[in-house]
Amino acid sequence: MSPSTKPQNLANHSRYVPGFHFFTGALVMANLVWSLRHLYFNRTGAAVDLVVIALCLMGLFWYTRAFSVAVQDRVIRLEEQLRFARLLPADLLARMDEFTPSQLVALRFASDAELPDLCRRVLADRITERGEIKKMVKQWRPDYMRA
Repeated sequence: MSPSTKPQNLANHSRYVPGFHFFTGALVMANLVWSLRHLYFNRTGAAVDLVVIALCLMGLFWYTRAFSVAVQDRVIRLEEQLRFARLLPADLLARMDEFTPSQLVALRFASDAELPDLCRRVLADRITERGEIKKMVKQWRPDYMRA
């Protein structure tokens, strides 16, 4: 079984891309540290420029990930609204607007069979933390197409 189709669960569902998260992230961070150190020992305009560039790279690194996750969450919200329309009973469908985007993102891992009961519980107990909701999922529905 390839890594992308390895059975998913709460413990292993996070996605890390080593080249981005660890290699590029470490380089961007090391560049910032080096630039700050260089500025400390060499107070020149060029050293300030290096720090500004390092901060720009850090911002690009951070926001590249943040923006893609935001778009992914919007797509998940739409997918889950369509799924809810197919699977939830009328009384829960009437409460669809009560779900937060974060709740919808977490509920995507619930199997079709357990979704109605889990939705009812999330609304009744006002559970908003993604981690809490994910822990309640008994039959994990994997998501292999993640950003």
